[in-house]
Amino acid sequence: MITKLSLVVISALAVVTCASAETASLIPGDAKPGECYAKVVVPATYVDKIEKVLVREASDKISIVPAKYKWVSEKVMVVPERKKLKPIPATYKKVIEKVEVKPASRQWMSSLKRHAIPVSPDLLAVAKSKGIDINGTTPNTCYKEYMTPAKYKKVTEEKVVKEATEKIEIIPAKYEWVEKKVEVKPASKKTIEIPAVYETKEEKILVEAEKQVWKKGSNPAQKINGATGEIMCLVTVPAKYKTIKKSVLKSPATTKVVEIPATYKTVKVKKLVSEAKVNKIKVPAVVKKITKTVLESEPVFTWKEVGLRVEKGLKPTGQQICLKETPAVTKTITKTVLETPATTKEIIIPAEYKMMKVKKLVSEAKEFKVPTPAEYKTVKKREKVTSASTKWQRILCQTNMNEDVVSKIQAALNKQGFNVGKVDGKLGRATYSMLEKYQRKHSLATGGITYETLESLGIKL
Repeated sequence: MITKLSLVVISALAVVTCASAETASLIPGDAKPGECYAKVVVPATYVDKIEKVLVREASDKISIVPAKYKWVSEKVMVVPERKKLKPIPATYKKVIEKVEVKPASRQWMSSLKRHAIPVSPDLLAVAKSKGIDINGTTPNTCYKEYMTPAKYKKVTEEKVVKEATEKIEIIPAKYEWVEKKVEVKPASKKTIEIPAVYETKEEKILVEAEKQVWKKGSNPAQKINGATGEIMCLVTVPAKYKTIKKSVLKSPATTKVVEIPATYKTVKVKKLVSEAKVNKIKVPAVVKKITKTVLESEPVFTWKEVGLRVEKGLKPTGQQICLKETPAVTKTITKTVLETPATTKEIIIPAEYKMMKVKKLVSEAKEFKVPTPAEYKTVKKREKVTSASTKWQRILCQTNMNEDVVSKIQAALNKQGFNVGKVDGKLGRATYSMLEKYQRKHSLATGGITYETLESLGIKL
């Protein structure tokens, strides 16, 4: 049974218009008898979007791996390598040499016998004048002749028995002790990190755009062509913003290289003042005087060879001359001959070292840049898809409303979590209030119990 309050509520929902909609039609088109229509508010539709907002820009984080060193034992030269000259004396050898002290001689003799005597020069001159080849005669040939004997003289001659040479004198090198700076730790570089600098900025993020909604007017109800309705006004709801703080990169991270000077240690070392020198002293040759006999003049003779046929008419002179050869006289002497001249041998004296602890670079300092990703914050925003509007929709009215239908509406609302209280088939304020909340949540038209709402609740008439 429909109560008086129910009829009032239904009448209040019958017609909804806006003060600004005076030109709109007050009668729905295609209406059929027994059907009720109301000018209802179709709410704006929105879609929720998740948006990522940058709150901290991407940057680089610098990581520095310092240089590595190790202590090692190192040989440090305290006395440099130097040269020493060693004299090598000349070497000599003994040689035996035959020296001719009396040359071989040919002498014209009275005969070839041992005790023969030399012939006179006059005899040889006569023989030569007669065409005898005094110089070309074969030894041991005899002639009948007049002979002039050869003359000899003794001469003294100097003979080298030891050749001239050189004597070598070594003047050693001179050194002095001096102080020397030795590098024990090389110069290096150290990389220092300069971190990135950020500044905080505030930013307003739009979370809900500006929208327009229909709200009831405060004017009293009025009749329009016999129908009772409410005055509805389209109101602008301002956009909603949210202020967030974010870090903005002001200057990126970088590095600074610092020079570390080398470390030195002073040690005493030997320094060359003057090189070793070589003086060569000349040693004169050794000579020996030798006396020998030399031919001073040749013999002169005239002769005929004995044994040959003598032409008729020739007569011997009565003198016989024979060319007798006397071999040369030699003397064996021992002499010292230079085999190898005096020289020097260069001896390398190795450098002297001292073991010292020094710091050696193993690996240079390295710089690594690790990218730091940008930071974002998730913000939920609502964007309007369609604006709110009014239109005619079929609703429940006195002609098609009964307690059974109201009970179904109450049961369906309770089931959806919109508690209307006891299901009693009476359309009271609680039922109408929960129904309107249900319509707003599901973006359904408000202003009456529309068939669209009934379909959403699963109610069939």
